[in-house]
Order: sequence, then C-alpha cells, then structure tokens
Amino acid sequence: MGLRRDEFMNKPVIGIINTWSDLSPCHAHLRDRAEAVKRAVWASGGYPVELPALSLGEVLVKPTTMLYRNFLAMEAEELLRCHPIDGVVLLGGCDKTTPALLMGAISMDIPAIFCPAGPMLNGKWKGKTLGAGTHTRKYWDELRSGNITQEEWVDLESRMTRSNGTCNTMGTASTMTSIVDAMGLTLPGASSIPAADAAHIRMASECGSRIVEMIWEDLKPSDILTRDNFLNGVKCYMALGGSTNAAIHLIALARRANVELTLDDMDVIARQIPVLTNIFPSGQYLMEDFYYAGGLPALLSHLSSQLKLDTASVSGRTLGENLAGAECYNEDVIRQLDNPVCEGAALAVLRGNLAPRGAVIKPSSADARLIKHRGKAIVFDNHADLMARIDDPALDVTADSVLVLRNAGPKGAPGMPEWGALPIPKKLLAQGVRDMLRLSDARMSGTHYGTCVLHIAPESAVGGPLALVRDGDEIELDVDERRLALCISDKELEERRQTWRAPSPRIDRGYTAIYQEHVTQADQGCDFDILQNGQRQPEPEIF
Repeated sequence: MGLRRDEFMNKPVIGIINTWSDLSPCHAHLRDRAEAVKRAVWASGGYPVELPALSLGEVLVKPTTMLYRNFLAMEAEELLRCHPIDGVVLLGGCDKTTPALLMGAISMDIPAIFCPAGPMLNGKWKGKTLGAGTHTRKYWDELRSGNITQEEWVDLESRMTRSNGTCNTMGTASTMTSIVDAMGLTLPGASSIPAADAAHIRMASECGSRIVEMIWEDLKPSDILTRDNFLNGVKCYMALGGSTNAAIHLIALARRANVELTLDDMDVIARQIPVLTNIFPSGQYLMEDFYYAGGLPALLSHLSSQLKLDTASVSGRTLGENLAGAECYNEDVIRQLDNPVCEGAALAVLRGNLAPRGAVIKPSSADARLIKHRGKAIVFDNHADLMARIDDPALDVTADSVLVLRNAGPKGAPGMPEWGALPIPKKLLAQGVRDMLRLSDARMSGTHYGTCVLHIAPESAVGGPLALVRDGDEIELDVDERRLALCISDKELEERRQTWRAPSPRIDRGYTAIYQEHVTQADQGCDFDILQNGQRQPEPEIF
C-alpha cells in the first residue's frame, strides 16, 4: 500500500463506512464527505480507512430497501468485526440506511458516530412549494385524473428534487436521522443540515475529529443507549410528525441494544406529545425551512420539559448540555407544546381481532372523516392483483369502501414494501375522492399521507387474521379507541382459520430465502431472529 510504518502504527484506525452509490441520489455527495472525515482524522492523529457498503437509496432499489436493511446491518457489523478497526464514522441517511448502519454498529459495540447525509434543498413549481414524495403522490393522482399533463409531470419531477440529499419532507429519512440525533448518536443538530450546505462538510469533518477522541475515551454505543435515550427518541419522533416506518426501526435498534421498547410505549407517548414540526406531509414547510428555524436543537428545546436531559451522547456531553443556547427563529415552523400543528398525533397503535399484535396509523396525515369509520372490504390478494383491478370501471367500490391489501408483509411480499398507500380507484378520483380507509400488512412511505392502516401483525402470509378477510366483510376503525375490528363472530373467524393454508415461500435461494426464514414481524422490528438479543460475538481469532 506504500505506507510508512509510522503513518499507521500506534494510531487509532478509523473505519468510514460509506454508502455512496451512483444509483443513490440521496448519497451522491458522500464520497466528498468521506474525504472531509479523512482529513479531520489525519489532523487528529488517527488513521482513516474507507469501507464501501451496500447503498440503500430508496428511489431505485427494487422491490424495496426494507428487504435489504438487515443485509446492510450484517455487512456493517462484519466489516467492523473482521477488520482492525478501533472506531467508525457511519455515512448514510436514506430511509433504511440509518437504522441498518446503527444496528450493525450497536451489535459490534465499538466507538461509533453517525454522519447523516442531510436533506435536499427546497423545491418549487409554478410558485408552489413542492415536497419530495408528498407531492409526488399528490400530483400522481392529478395526472391519473387528467388534471395535469405528462409534460407538466416531467417538469414537476425535475423541480421537486433539485439537489443531492434525502427527501426534503419529514419522510423516513429525516425522521430517522432526527431520532438518532435526539438519542445522542450524531453530533448535536447534525441531522438538520441540508446536504448541499457548506456547514454539512464542516459537520462531516467534525465527525472525523470527534471519533478519534471517542476512541481514547472508549465511548461506545452501550455507554450511551439507555431506555431514556430511546424514549427521548420516541418523543422527538412524535413532535416531528414522523414516518410510521420509525416504529419498526426503533424497535429493531432497541432490541440490538438490549433495551425494552414496544409499540405500546410509543402509543403512550403519542398521546402526550403533539406534532410540533410544521413540515410536509403533516404541515406546510420543508427541511431547509426547519434548518433555518433552528433545526432539531430548537425542537428539542421546545420539548425539554418532556425529555431526560441527563442522557449521554457522542459529543461527550449530556443532551441538556448540547441544547444550551438553542434558539427557535420561526415559531410557525417549529411550534411550542401549546400550539401544535394539527389535532392528530403522529402515531396510533391499533389492536383488535384484525391486528392481535398491533397495527399503526398516522392520524396527523389522515382524513378526519375516516378516523372513525365502518365500511365493506374490497380485498386484493397481492400487489399484482391490486394493480390489475384497482382502476377497473367494473370494480364495485365507493368512497366508503375499505381497500384491503394482503401478502405484502415481511415474509409475504417479501420485504414489506411501501405499498400501504393503496391508490384511489380512478373512477373515484374522477368524483373528487382523494382519501379512503386502506388496510395492509405493508408499509407506507413516510412522505405519503392518507388514512392508511399499516404493519398489521401478524401478517397474512403467516396466518394473521388479515388472511381471513373476504370481500363484503365489514371492517370498523376507531382511532380514538385504538380499535381495528373485522365485524364477524369469533366462531366464523375460527372456521375460516381452519380452512386457511399457508402459501409456499416465493423465493427458495439466496439472501431472500434467508430473509423469509428469519425475519420477525413488524411489532418485533423486522430484524432477523438470529441477530436480536443474542450474546456478543467474540473477537475473531487471527492466524
């Protein structure tokens, strides 16, 4: 390699796990950020080594990055285990990249700091603010309705995503980076800095300096992550109006850290903490506006009365110390507790005979008229069936119908894709309908909106009650009561269960076959059962 011995020996070796890829616009700038980290590591007396890893850019990975989250988590853990690495800077940011990298780093438990990719710049089209994902969905329906042209759609696409970085709405990417910021795994406020801002380069450089100090301090994830850190993260999640996907990722992270965290914990906090962040899809602004308003430190300062301020962080200071001097510069973007953005909470956990182990909904982005609703089911057995029939003029559907998609969960899809925001039938779009009650064992993009019940557990592919729903069955939702019910008798439900037969696995080789065998259900974090709560793997022997 051409190294002089004294360039390497007796220096802490810093791994830089980089998820850059030509097919990931979210991470297109991470090559440059890796160089900024290296520069600071050298200046601080360390030796940097860059380790490329699987890039999970949500836009172009098929069928879903969720299928590969556990793959990247394993890769990150094994990269750190099999190389002579003393500490690591994790470069990522798109939806599943943040939890994946941290799942691996938590299990490896060496000094680690997360360097978030940052959100893209604001978008505008014909004088209107555009949010990536949120308005993709909105204008897609308008295109299907004939209200905009194909040429306008193409023009809109180019203006909606106008720089590198993650979605500029409060989708899963900014939800997760903000949560781990609140949990103390990033430099304070790092999650809010736009990808294209010069401050983002300086933040990456500071990560390089700080990781060297963390090695000498022997500050590891296990020294930081307590239940209080996770509860701070959940409170931040609710105040953000964050993505429903975070409910899965937080449980996966907590189980890696051997911390007890459940959906019920999240539901309790969701009832206490209103949405304070006025960002699409629950609000009116974008992440660049959030940054200018003071970013995450400003939001956490508004939440300080609800947080445990003595929790540790990678900065070496407590959360309370990190928030000293934080200010909010726009009280419309970042609200106070007594002035929430909307009435609905960021999350509600539903239970009932249709979801014995839970399901989730995002009330803050749902239609108020559907929060309490009863309607007849129209069942789609899989995504292909949905796409084939949803726009059929003969489909017997009204605005009060309940659209049901099954076999879209962790094992059934496989990979639990973002199919949960089922499209509104075209004939209803023509009537002006823009929301309906929709149920599935799938996920939904954090950038999307609508009255969508998601993550129904157990999923249909393993015999969950969703597998037993039939066309015409009445389904009742009551968000205030946290209830989701299939309106048939227990006897009828049991008779249907007796006749149900499990589908055979769709894939019988490779990583996907491993995934289907070992993935847990949504309420357990969708991690692999062999990776959760296990004993720490010993250091490999060297021969």
